[in-house]
Amino acid sequence: MTDLLANLALGFGVAFSPANLGFCMLGTLVGTLIGVLPGVGPLATIAMLLPITFGLPPVGALIMLAGIYYGSQYGGSTTSILVNIPGEAASVVTTLDGHQMALQGRAGPALAIAAIGSFFAGCVATVLVAALGAPLTSVALLFGPAEYFSLMVLGLIFAVVLAKGSVVKALAMILLGLMLSMIGSDIETGQSRMSFDIPEMADGIGFVTVAMGVFGFAEIMRNLEHTSSRDVVKAKLTGLMPTWADLKACAPAIGRGTLLGSILGILPGGGAVIAAFAAYTFEKKVAKDPSRFGRGAIEGVAAPESANNAAAQTSFIPLLTLGIPPNAVMALMVGAMTIHGIVPGPQVMTKQPELFWGMIASMWLGNAMLVVINLPLVGLWVRLLRVPYRLLYPAIMIFCCIGVYSINNSPFDVLITATFGLVGYWLAKHDFEPAPMLLGFVLGPLMEENLRRAMLIARGDPTTFLTRPISAGLLALATLLLVIALLPMIRSKREQVFVEE
Repeated sequence: MTDLLANLALGFGVAFSPANLGFCMLGTLVGTLIGVLPGVGPLATIAMLLPITFGLPPVGALIMLAGIYYGSQYGGSTTSILVNIPGEAASVVTTLDGHQMALQGRAGPALAIAAIGSFFAGCVATVLVAALGAPLTSVALLFGPAEYFSLMVLGLIFAVVLAKGSVVKALAMILLGLMLSMIGSDIETGQSRMSFDIPEMADGIGFVTVAMGVFGFAEIMRNLEHTSSRDVVKAKLTGLMPTWADLKACAPAIGRGTLLGSILGILPGGGAVIAAFAAYTFEKKVAKDPSRFGRGAIEGVAAPESANNAAAQTSFIPLLTLGIPPNAVMALMVGAMTIHGIVPGPQVMTKQPELFWGMIASMWLGNAMLVVINLPLVGLWVRLLRVPYRLLYPAIMIFCCIGVYSINNSPFDVLITATFGLVGYWLAKHDFEPAPMLLGFVLGPLMEENLRRAMLIARGDPTTFLTRPISAGLLALATLLLVIALLPMIRSKREQVFVEE
């Protein structure tokens, strides 16, 4: 307990430095902004901003990127409630009851409950990250190369099982990501692989170019297809604070949403989107009158908003303790840490405690900032929502291209990003989810490195993965999950998971 308090004191000392306070404020403000603007999600934004973080101190850069992620969960609720268009994917469920409340003249309480639920969930999740950090780091130190390889296999299988749509398509995306990660030079021999004698590909494809193409450029192309007008609620927002009856009705929903979100955020392949849907579905199941949902039930706003914010923050647990990104946004965070020479995993807490505890403390500060940012600035966000998307996308494209070019001063990188933009657009049109591909791309080099190390230690004996108890257990769990997901009964239900009746 004394160690925990000492570490938290260290973390708050780092987080309260003027520079890091500024980065935290900037991250939460940008996160709220991109959550508010439909069509610009946290994935695309973090991918766009990765080049900017090159010149920043590592702690400040990661605090800012983390703020963008959980800030976007807050901002997404504003556009869902006022416009009936989710600002980002995790806010899809909030539109069902949030916009109905706005049409009934209760936009103020809906926005306030979303902020209160998110703040409570964020605080609980921050405590969980702090409490589970040290025990999980101790467990991770017992892992050898074989265990790490098996854990990454399990993470990829989780991504397949929890991805929406076809299991086969999700598996194909994982394999595509792994194949793309092998382009360049062999990690041990230096032999060129799949580079087609193109000098610019000798070192492989850059992480930022893939992420920005598949998520940034492709997202812009998909949004240009939607010409639907934004039905902004024009009535003046009054009665911002929820009534005592609202708070009483929402308290259990916020608690259950926080718990569900915290658990699903830790699971590899999970994240804010699945947490929000799960929390809404659960509330509908336990409600005395399920018919209220979809017609302005305030619990239908409180539960998913609490769940998505809790999941956004607990997803840092496997990243910081095990070095395994549980979702696509955390894969981007791995990229950011790698850019700054930080190896994600158990060594972060022991060798760079100021980074680990500074990020945890900044999450609590960020949640407090978000409550202050969101409610008073609702009027500004509403005015921003009236900006036509056709005026926004050229600016986004220019920033993307400048960001990619600035990494290596290479026009070839911009061409590769544009190519991945077309690939990402095609994948989206044919119901392939690109997030598993990004996970495969990030984990590919780590898996290859640990596979080779394990085989060298075992003198080429592949049974080493099955004779070591932890490794064998992880592989058995991965196989079981994959078999269950491929069963016809389960497979048919998966198609309906993201469809709300």
